[in-house]
Amino acid sequence: MKKQKPVVQVQDIRKVYQMGREQVVALKRINLDIYRGEICCIFGTSGSGKSTLLNQLAGMEKPTRGKVLIKGSCISQMSEEQLAVFRQRYLGFIFQSYNLLPTMTAVENVALPLMFRGEKLREREQAAIEMLKKVGLGHRLFHYPGQMSGGQQQRVGIARAFVTRPEVIFADEPTGNLDTKTTEEIMAMITHFSRTQGQTVVLVTHDPEMSRYGDRIIRLVDGAIIQNELQEKKGEKR
Repeated sequence: MKKQKPVVQVQDIRKVYQMGREQVVALKRINLDIYRGEICCIFGTSGSGKSTLLNQLAGMEKPTRGKVLIKGSCISQMSEEQLAVFRQRYLGFIFQSYNLLPTMTAVENVALPLMFRGEKLREREQAAIEMLKKVGLGHRLFHYPGQMSGGQQQRVGIARAFVTRPEVIFADEPTGNLDTKTTEEIMAMITHFSRTQGQTVVLVTHDPEMSRYGDRIIRLVDGAIIQNELQEKKGEKR
């Protein structure tokens, strides 16, 4: 049987920041493979390097050494123009602070990534409406972010991230501003889309409770991986 190739590959990544005369090592030789359809939870306390690692994976920062590959393409060696095109085609993002445009309705916010792809107005609006209905916001299609609760705004964020059917979703503390009940609802949605559409989710969080949603559990301490393990869910074959 042919072995599955990782969707995300991290090879000997090291990140060092120059702080005046001192050097701060944020990541120490990180190696990591993440496969298609996995929900990978990256845990760590403040200062552990988890946000730095996410920035490397998403191409937001260049590594001091090593490289990151997504679908076999080395994003750490791409120009900003190449990265912009790559992100539009293959990546989606969910943020703790939602990052919705306040002057746009829910439909317009969700349709935005499709506009960047060059899709026609009617097609992108229809796709946005369908996604918003899937996340339970069929009654909030033309509301603005300021007219919605935090949980509703994050549902819009999820719809926006998944509307282009990207290969990989990066979620940065996606439930950090939400209560327990809303957190469970949001994570149920993310898990459902990952399972039904075979999308990889890389979730960064400081909350150990989030581990129950993950397939692959990564723990960082002082810029190094101290745990990398798969956990099999009941009733699921991974």
